[in-house]
This record gives sequence, C-alpha cells and structure tokens, in this order.
Amino acid sequence: MALAPEQMELLEQFEHFYQAQDREQLISLLDELQISDIADLLSEEADYAFTAFDLMPIHRAASVFKILEQQVQEDVIKELPPQKVAELLNELPADDRTSFLEELPSNTVKELIKLLDPDERRKTLALLGYKEDSVGRLMTPDYIAVYENWSVQNVLDYIRNFGMDSETIDVIYVIDEQGKFVDDVRIREFILRKPDTLVSELIDGRFITLNVDDDQSVANDVFKMNNRVALPVVDNNNVLLGIVTIDDVLWVTNEEYTEDIQKIGGTEAFDEPYLDIAISKLVRKRAGWLVLLFIGEMFTATAMQFFQGEIEKVVVLSLFIPLIMSSGGNSGSQASTLIIQAMALGEVTLSDWWRVMRRELISGMLLGLILGLIGFIRISVWQNLHFYDYGEHWVMLALAISSSVTGIVLWGSLMGSMMPIILKRFKLDPAASSAPFVATMVDVTGVLIYFSMAYLFLKGTLL
Repeated sequence: MALAPEQMELLEQFEHFYQAQDREQLISLLDELQISDIADLLSEEADYAFTAFDLMPIHRAASVFKILEQQVQEDVIKELPPQKVAELLNELPADDRTSFLEELPSNTVKELIKLLDPDERRKTLALLGYKEDSVGRLMTPDYIAVYENWSVQNVLDYIRNFGMDSETIDVIYVIDEQGKFVDDVRIREFILRKPDTLVSELIDGRFITLNVDDDQSVANDVFKMNNRVALPVVDNNNVLLGIVTIDDVLWVTNEEYTEDIQKIGGTEAFDEPYLDIAISKLVRKRAGWLVLLFIGEMFTATAMQFFQGEIEKVVVLSLFIPLIMSSGGNSGSQASTLIIQAMALGEVTLSDWWRVMRRELISGMLLGLILGLIGFIRISVWQNLHFYDYGEHWVMLALAISSSVTGIVLWGSLMGSMMPIILKRFKLDPAASSAPFVATMVDVTGVLIYFSMAYLFLKGTLL
C-alpha cells in the first residue's frame, strides 16, 4: 500500500517513538491520528500492531481493527497475546466480528470463539449459523427496540441506559409483545415530540425490511434505492432479529466489485491484496481459467483443420484470420462487460433479455458494418496502390472479408450480451462470463463464419 507524504511522516514519527520506547509520545500520537490513518500505518507495518493495540483504548482499537483488510487483521491477531485478542474480539460489533471469523479456518474460529464472553459467543454463533453471503451474516443484533405503548420519555430514558450497546441510535425500532416488527422511527421524531407522546402516535407504516435469508446483494440494492442508514432484518414470521447498517453494505459492495472485476479478467477472486498473495496461490487462481480457455482455443484449431483444404487453395485467407477473430472477441468482450455492469447496478434484469438482444442485434449489425467497410477499404487501397496483390478476384475477396467481419461482430455482440443473462438464469455468477471466456467462444464460431462466407463468395473463382 502506497502511503501519502503526510502518512509517511506519521509513520516515521511512530518509528522514532517506537525505537525510543517513548510510550507517552506513542499514546499521544495514536490519540491524535484518525482511525483511517492508524489503519493505513498498520497495513504498511504490521510489526507495530502489538504496540499500537496495546496502547490504544479498547474501543478505539476495535474501530481500527474492523476497517483493516482481512489479511492485516489476521496478522494483528497473531501478534497479540490471548488476553488482548479476547478484549478486542469482545469489543467488536457482532457483525464485524462475524465477517472476520467467517474467512478463517474452522479450527482457528473454534479457538477464537472460546475467548468470547458468553453473550458475545451466543451472538456470534447465531450469526455464523446463517448461510454465507446472506443478510443474516451481515446483520448486528445490537439495536434499540421499543414498544408501541411506551411514551417518548420512556424511549429517551431507555436510550440513555442502553444506547451505548447499540450499533446506531439514528433509527429506533418498534416491536410488539411477541417481538414482531411494527415500524422504524427516526430518533429526531422522539427528540422533537412532547415527552408524554406515545410511540404508537409516531408510527406511519413507511418502512422497508430485509429477510434474514436474503442475499447480501439484495441489501445492497435496497440501500441504493432508498435513503436509509440502517434497515431492520426479520425472519419469515416477521420477528425482528437485527439490523443492517449502510457501512456494512458499502464494505460488502466493495468486496463484490473487486471479485467481479477479477472474474471479468478471467481469474478466480482473490481474498487478499495482489502484492501480499503468494506466487503459488496467484498461479493457482489464474491457472484454472487459462487451462479452460486453452482447451477452448483447441476447438479453434480443430475448426481450422476442417477448412485446411480451402486455406491451401487460397493462402491469402489465412492472412485475415487474426483480424477476423479479434474483431469478434473484442465485440463480445465489450458487450459482456457492459451487461455485467448493468446487471450489477440493477439496470438490467432477466426479464429484459429480449430488449437487450434487440439492442445488440441493431448495435452489433451497425458496428459490424462499420468494421466491415473499413476492411473492404483496406483491401481496396492495398490492391490499387500495389502494396499487395490479392489477385484478379480481389473484389470478391474484399466482400468475403467485410461480410465475415460484419457477421462475426454481430455474433460476438449477441454472445457477449446473452451469456451473463443465461448464467444468471441458472443462478450462476454473471461475472463468470468473463471477457476472455466470451472471446474464446467467439473465436471458435468466428472461424466457422469466416470460412463459410469465404466459400460463399469465392466458390467458382478461387475455390
């Protein structure tokens, strides 16, 4: 991680005080720094983790820990003694603690859970019980819940007594005697109303809930479309189980975006920074896709072998194979990337498949005609300026090339746009329809289209 000049200066100050074993100056420096600055420093120098976490108040240490990258968090835990680890894990919000633990090996998780207080252990085990990537893993059970028959004064007193244990008090949640969710009310409503006003008078029914089994992407979409800082999480019986805050959703969104970018590039998702990942793991993550793509390209060689006779008769056809294949692969990669992004943003759904196909039919045809025209002009210019002699039937050759480019670009656009939708239909990750994957598929079919067009235009002349 590259540090800004001011952060480098802070790191040098920390190193100086560390070497001098000046605890007072270190404590003063840590108190003055922003949480994000401390996180950046520890990401750069994990060796200072023990000293930094030992000198910081536990609530501040927990705030720093929860915004560190997973790998840095693991390094920090390894550096700290068990007693400090126990304090840190118990201080972490339940959702952040769960997010950290779920990435660790099961044996390590078991050992760390033993360090938790009974109440925190119960919360953590409950959250870990929900399926991976569900809202249940993301929610926190620390929130303020009140009853309809309470007065505003009752609510404010309750907040003063128990608000410190809540993830946020911006929104207060109303439940009935069975614990079922009734409504959520912003705290400003309680502050501005008279003390004897009943909670039932503040209920307006304008709420949005998440189901505990919803995918985390659902939470991301709901937050994106609504101006909320937190949302209640309920089960199938409408019992309030916890809340999801926007900071947790933003963190998940960033992780999913990173994974999608890596998949679009034709690799498995990395779970740690690029410069920190071991070479062996880096090779393993990339090898699978490359082997699959290599095998796919073998079909291209098979297709070309089928047209070996045509290539031997008209050697000039082989000159344009790279041009033809790259045009189809490029158009397919473009379309695939655009649709994956549109689906991630919620702009395209499965029901829009026909609209997407119709648009790609039109745009793919227009793009193909543009590139095909350029190909025709290129052959004409080279022939007439005597840069290369394509023979007496060069016009038919030019038509074959331009028609092939048009057809392959159109096919690539359709393939690239439909593949993410098809994968989504079968509940697979659309990002898996990566640019290299689509390009490889288009290469195979592109050879068939190219030589079929060549045979159609050159039959009776060169063939």
